[in-house]
Amino acid sequence: MQSDQSNSVTAGSEPVSSVMDQFRLDGKAAVVTGSGQGIGRAIAWGLADAGCNVVINSRRVGDLEVTAAGIEARGQKALIADGDIRNFSETIAERAVAEFGRLDIWVNNVGGSDEKVTRTLIDTPDDIFRSQLELNLTTAFQGAKAAAMHMDDGGVIINISSGAGMRGSPHTGPYAAAKAGMNNMTETLALELAPTIRVNAIAPGPVVTEAYEEVLGVDAERQAIVAQSIPLQRIGMPNDIAAAVVYFASPAASWVTGQLLLVAGGRTHRTVNYTNDGV
Repeated sequence: MQSDQSNSVTAGSEPVSSVMDQFRLDGKAAVVTGSGQGIGRAIAWGLADAGCNVVINSRRVGDLEVTAAGIEARGQKALIADGDIRNFSETIAERAVAEFGRLDIWVNNVGGSDEKVTRTLIDTPDDIFRSQLELNLTTAFQGAKAAAMHMDDGGVIINISSGAGMRGSPHTGPYAAAKAGMNNMTETLALELAPTIRVNAIAPGPVVTEAYEEVLGVDAERQAIVAQSIPLQRIGMPNDIAAAVVYFASPAASWVTGQLLLVAGGRTHRTVNYTNDGV
């Protein structure tokens, strides 16, 4: 029977580092798309907390400046790469390598909707459906491709998916379809890029962000109702997702690839309804 000590000490070798040390990312360089606000900003700050220099991207420079200030307050370097992520990933990857000399982590966080309304699938115009696929799936494909081409010493790609991609999703069908595609793409990339690059995905449940409140119209009263459907009895916060990203990005997850982690307070399925609440 194998001793418990075999997990921490290999016969004839030096003891391995502590588990907590394996969560450090000192000297690494990361890219986080869609990092001007919300979950993306929290991810960028979380990676900086772990020791990463971070390239941040969104369309609004003012938002990125706030994110950059938080990274620098944590003692790390920030590089602003403002612009629409569509067909921009290769440029961002090149800038990361030029600035930091390496690219170790790529987080495909950008997504959501250019529209501030929801509708049924059969009421969705073709151009809106295509734009949702482009914003939420194609950009992740482009980001993964750009990252893989510049990860000379291996690396980690993390896709931010959604619980909507794991089930039927009335009134947010195009978004859900794109995220379902992302989940499958994650598994495929993990197989194709192993063993040098790990690829995983995180599916957040209801998380309080600017987009969550604006697009879905979820006010404080509605949030309290949603929280009642969650076993842990609260809405998620951006840092809940950032912590999962740090785990996947770190050596602590060195034997994990091709996985989808649902971070949703224990809720695995939404109660299906046909109102325009989107939660």
